Amino acid sequence: MLSRNSVHARLTGLVALLLLSVILALYVSVRLVTESAIRQGASDRLAVGLRVFEQLLDTRAAQLRDGVVVLAADFGFREAVASGDLPTMHSVMLNQATRIGAQIALLMDDQERILASNVPGMPAGAYFPHTAALAIDSTLGRGAGVVVLGHEPYLLVEAEIRAPLPIARVVMGFHMGQDMAADLRSLVNLEVSFAAIGRAGHDHVESTLAPDEVRVLLPVWRAAHSADGMEELELDGRSYLTDELVLASEPDYRMIAFVHSSLDEALASFHELDSRMLLIALTALLVSLLGAQLLARSISKPVRQLARVAERVGQGDYRTPVELHRNDELGSLAGALNHMQAAIAERERRLAHNALHDPLTGLPNRALAIERLENAIRTERSLALLHLGADGFKAVYDACGASCVETAIQTFVHRVKSALPAGASLARPVVDEFLVQVDALGADASVGLADRLLQALGEPLVIEGHEFRIETRCGIALYPIDGVTADDVLRRAAIAMRDAAAQPGRLQLYQQGRDHAYDRQITLVRDLRHAGERGELLLHFQPKLDIRSGQVQQAEALLRWQHPAFGMVSPGEFIPLAERTGSIQHLTAWVIEAVLRQLAQWGERGVSVQVSLNISAEDLMSIDLPDRVRDLLGRYRVPAEQLVFEITESAVMQDQGRALAVLNGLRALGIHLSVDDFGTGYSSLAQLKRMPVQELKIDQSFIRELDEASDDAVIVRSTIDMSHALGLKIVAEGIEHGHSLDLLERWGCDVAQGYLISRPLPAAAFEHWLAECQRLPVSVE
Repeated sequence: MLSRNSVHARLTGLVALLLLSVILALYVSVRLVTESAIRQGASDRLAVGLRVFEQLLDTRAAQLRDGVVVLAADFGFREAVASGDLPTMHSVMLNQATRIGAQIALLMDDQERILASNVPGMPAGAYFPHTAALAIDSTLGRGAGVVVLGHEPYLLVEAEIRAPLPIARVVMGFHMGQDMAADLRSLVNLEVSFAAIGRAGHDHVESTLAPDEVRVLLPVWRAAHSADGMEELELDGRSYLTDELVLASEPDYRMIAFVHSSLDEALASFHELDSRMLLIALTALLVSLLGAQLLARSISKPVRQLARVAERVGQGDYRTPVELHRNDELGSLAGALNHMQAAIAERERRLAHNALHDPLTGLPNRALAIERLENAIRTERSLALLHLGADGFKAVYDACGASCVETAIQTFVHRVKSALPAGASLARPVVDEFLVQVDALGADASVGLADRLLQALGEPLVIEGHEFRIETRCGIALYPIDGVTADDVLRRAAIAMRDAAAQPGRLQLYQQGRDHAYDRQITLVRDLRHAGERGELLLHFQPKLDIRSGQVQQAEALLRWQHPAFGMVSPGEFIPLAERTGSIQHLTAWVIEAVLRQLAQWGERGVSVQVSLNISAEDLMSIDLPDRVRDLLGRYRVPAEQLVFEITESAVMQDQGRALAVLNGLRALGIHLSVDDFGTGYSSLAQLKRMPVQELKIDQSFIRELDEASDDAVIVRSTIDMSHALGLKIVAEGIEHGHSLDLLERWGCDVAQGYLISRPLPAAAFEHWLAECQRLPVSVE
């Protein structure tokens, strides 16, 4: 028998009281919110129902109007009306009414007197009383309206008959009754009523409601009618939320459409929810009371709790603290157990870390690297694994001992980390090898990353005054392309790393069933960085003709790559690779220096020519480009005016502020600037005016098939006129036909370039060509 003052009894009573309070508050809140939501939903459904009704009415009126207009435009019918052929008029009108589904049809003259009719009570010779309703612009448009005929509503549409002046009007319509209400109900799942309310108490209602509900609809509505048009009506014991739409209002009657949403049906589902909530509340109360009993019993037995804690510690669980707040010996014992668990957990953490990490660098060791690789593969995430091998630490040890080796390894690791993207994982499986795991990295991007790593690691290490060069090679394996298990990917990355030692670039992607094109691309990326220093790059020069003077005083320098294995490689192939892997700036630097070296050699032989070359988007982002060019101009003693840098429109758009700063710096040196491929990028006149350029180069796509009747002729002529208005010189490239050159000369183009003049030539051949062809015959193709 428990005392009511015991902790057990008080805890049980408190839990029961709190639970009852929460359940009551929850029940009342849910009930209020649910009823409000149901009424709001009913209101929204009514609004949608009215809109659907209006659209349905518009559609029916439009269909009816189309049929009436067709009849009014019929030549035979107009002839019959004009000649007074009553039988023909009556027959044609009724046939058309049957075809378009009109239930009433009548024809009246311009005095509103009925000539032919199928409407009871409106014989020929009578006057049509509802022309005013059709003459008013309504939601259905002028010439359409809802009228009451014989206390019942009809939708009427009229059209004039002209011959050519108006001689009569034809009116057709259909009954707005039970069928139309049923159609609307099937669309919006709402009850629908049409009420024709007469001034003398002659009311008529067509509705989908039950007959007893229809009988009391208008009396109840009149009693509850309010200005906002939406009321809650009690119809024969059932509650409806009702909204209305006035379709017509005449001196003798009003036509109103009602839509009704049953609140009883909506609330019926809530009543079931209400019962379930009460059942859930009672169940929760019983379960909670049982839980309170169990909780009170567990609190009364702290010794058993401490025993369980001791058992957990014995099983290796050191992280679950003892939750026992007492001021006696048991509380002191609980605190001692918590301190003991914390000390054991810290010791276990250190042991686990040392088992999975390299003690010198703190990097994950081979075991942890494999575990991370397996976790990534289990989630089926694509990844790249880079295996780095480092040669040279033995030389460091031989020179200055073990402490220098540790410093060298730590410096090496720091350089690797600095070159890695965010999210990459670095590990040290053995002394002189490292693993880099990067998620969601494809082949091209992984080769680019490896290339940047090798560049960063290629710089010598300076330790205690000694300079050491660590030779690094890199192998790459991809998941799932090169393997579907961690062992496969790791093993194949190691194979690729060993193969990389035999490659000039010391970089190798794992080779497995790849086609020749992919092998070629990887090789080009690997070799491109060293192509210049190996003497594989060369320049060709394509002459540019001054059209007015007929002299060749300019040329464009075009880069070519004579690969030792693949032969001559097209710029269209290796330039995009250089841009994608970050080598384009190295190529540009080589081209600038090679052009200046060639200009200096030509200058010594008395050959003076202005040479243009392309500058990439990445070059325009390099703020020190003007300084580097100035140093090269001084070294080779070439006037800056002999250089023309060609830039694309899109390159400037990447970062306009930085690009314009670089361009202004180049222009300050005296270098000429040209917009290459004009017309294919994003430049506007406003952008062009901001750029410090001296010429525009029209893209060859507009020039190659140029003739006076082509669409390109307008573009080319307007570009020439616009450029001259801005003070810019125009260069047209891609000229292959004599008539194209004749057109450009007539339109005032300044410079021409293309195969008609000459193909790109090596430097010696260009110099010889220039000496032999001081003036080109422009009429020869």
